[in-house]
Amino acid sequence: LLERLETKLEAQPGQLLRACVDLAKDWRTDKYLRNLEAMLIVTDGAQLFVITGAGDTFCAGRDLGAGKGREAELEDVLADDDAYQAIFEALRTLSCPSVAVVRGHAVAGGFTLAMGCDFVLAEKGAKFGAMEMRGGFPAAVNTSLLSHLAGPRQALELLLSADTFPAERLHDMGLINRLADGPNELETMTEDFVQGLVDLEPVAVRLTKETLRAVSTMPLGEALTVSKQLNALLMASGRIDKAAEIFARAKAAREGKSGG
Repeated sequence: LLERLETKLEAQPGQLLRACVDLAKDWRTDKYLRNLEAMLIVTDGAQLFVITGAGDTFCAGRDLGAGKGREAELEDVLADDDAYQAIFEALRTLSCPSVAVVRGHAVAGGFTLAMGCDFVLAEKGAKFGAMEMRGGFPAAVNTSLLSHLAGPRQALELLLSADTFPAERLHDMGLINRLADGPNELETMTEDFVQGLVDLEPVAVRLTKETLRAVSTMPLGEALTVSKQLNALLMASGRIDKAAEIFARAKAAREGKSGG
């Protein structure tokens, strides 16, 4: 299975999620692809995931024509959607940050993929939309994602519209982190944003993501208890003392330069 993944990656260097999506398209005809979720887990040791589109379009979604529809057995249909869901579950639970960099259109499943990432960077001219409504069916996975990312009225407007929305509108909703005026600025912005994430301590990033996921569904009192226990763990592990030493050295270095 991993050899098949490596073959896809050779054709699309650095585009792991895109390679996995390509493999998922073969889901119905290849029994060795039943462990897509496990395959995605092998990426969890990376420092960062950056998902980009090919050329001027981020992603237009899944190839709906690839399925057998009503001719398929229920087990096959469920297996196909298990593969699709696994991509978003893997993105949700990755220990490293994921960043979607959007040019052009991110519609239907492409919109869902962008919303499944931790961060979204986009050109101001980018368009987002749940185009499933044009086909007369709901954006099932994106409904789950947007219910946790946007207010209920905003989420419903995005999900029930058959039109696209400009990136600036989603930025106003808090669904996009940074906007760029064009491809050159987007590239520079992405490099700076990514470097800032890569420079972070990986274990601290992992603990922050895990804690945020855990406390997001808790009442505030229970969430504060989790935070207290995390602080105790950090203190007992020596991480707090190590951080204090780093700050002290940095302060001494600054004072040495100003005194010289």
